[in-house]
Amino acid sequence: MNLFIPNPKEAESIHIIREVAAQFERPVLLFSGGKDSITLVRLAQKAFFPAKIPFPLLHVDTGHNFPETIEFRDQLVQELGLELIVRKVQDSIDQGKVREEKGRYASRNSLQTTTLLDAIEEFKFDACIGGARRDEEKARAKERVFSVRDDFGQWDEKNQRPELFDMLNGKIHLGQNVRVFPISNWTELDVWEYIKTENISIPSIYFAHKREVFFRDGLIWTANEHVFREIHEEVVERWVRFRTVGDMTCTAAVLSEATTLDDVVAEIRESTISERGARIDDKRSEAAMETRKKVGYF
Repeated sequence: MNLFIPNPKEAESIHIIREVAAQFERPVLLFSGGKDSITLVRLAQKAFFPAKIPFPLLHVDTGHNFPETIEFRDQLVQELGLELIVRKVQDSIDQGKVREEKGRYASRNSLQTTTLLDAIEEFKFDACIGGARRDEEKARAKERVFSVRDDFGQWDEKNQRPELFDMLNGKIHLGQNVRVFPISNWTELDVWEYIKTENISIPSIYFAHKREVFFRDGLIWTANEHVFREIHEEVVERWVRFRTVGDMTCTAAVLSEATTLDDVVAEIRESTISERGARIDDKRSEAAMETRKKVGYF
C-alpha cells in the first residue's frame, strides 16, 4: 500500500471518506466485489491507517453473482479483518416484498433496491459509501458527492445541495440518509491506473479468459442457468473479460485478450465505448438508471 506518492484524486477521496467518519454515526461501505468498491476499500484503508476501517461493508447479494466475485469478496474481508454484512435478494423474494422477473430480459438487479433499503433500516445506517462515478452514466453525472435520500430512500434530482469549495454538508433530518460517492470525479481509466499503481488484487473475471457465452442484441451474454436463453441462441466459447461486474443477468462481456493490468489499461485507453455499454440493465430505457436511483438504487 503506497502512502507517499501524491495523487490529487486520491487525496480528495480520502478527505471525503474521513468527512463521512466525522459527520455520521453509522456509515457503511456498499461492496459489490467490483473494481470500484475494491478501490474504495483501499482508499478507506489509507484514510484510517494504521487503524482498521471503522465501518462495515454491506453486500446486497442477488444470488446471481459471478462465483469469482463472491470468492474474492470473502478472501478480501478475511485478509483485511473487515466486518461484512450480507443481505440477500432471495430473502426479499421469499418474504413477498419483490417479485422475481420472468422472460428474455429477467434480472434481479432492480430488486436489490428493496433489500438495500431494508438493510439501511435494519442497521440504521445514516451514510452509505458507494463507488459510482460521474463518467459512468448521465444520471450519475447529476448526483452530488453527498447525496441525500428522504425517509423513503428516494432521490430527488431537482433538490440537491450545492457543494461549493469542497464543503460537504452531512446534516440530515430523522429518517434521512446520505449516499456518498468518494470517487465520483474519477474516470474508468483513473480507477484502472490506480489499481495498477497500488497493485490491488481484483477478481479474475476482469482479465481475459475463455467462457461460454451467447450473442444477443449486439451484446455478449454469459451462458448460465440464471440467464434466460432462447433455444436458437447458440452457446459458443470465446476469449472475453468484463469491464464492469454486477449480476450475471445484467452484465455483458467484451471480447478481449487483456490478461494483465498493463493490457487492461491499454485496452481502456483505446476504447471508444463507455463501460456501461456492457450493462444490459441500462438498455431497458434511456432513463433506466435515473428511474432506479429515484426509488433508492445505488
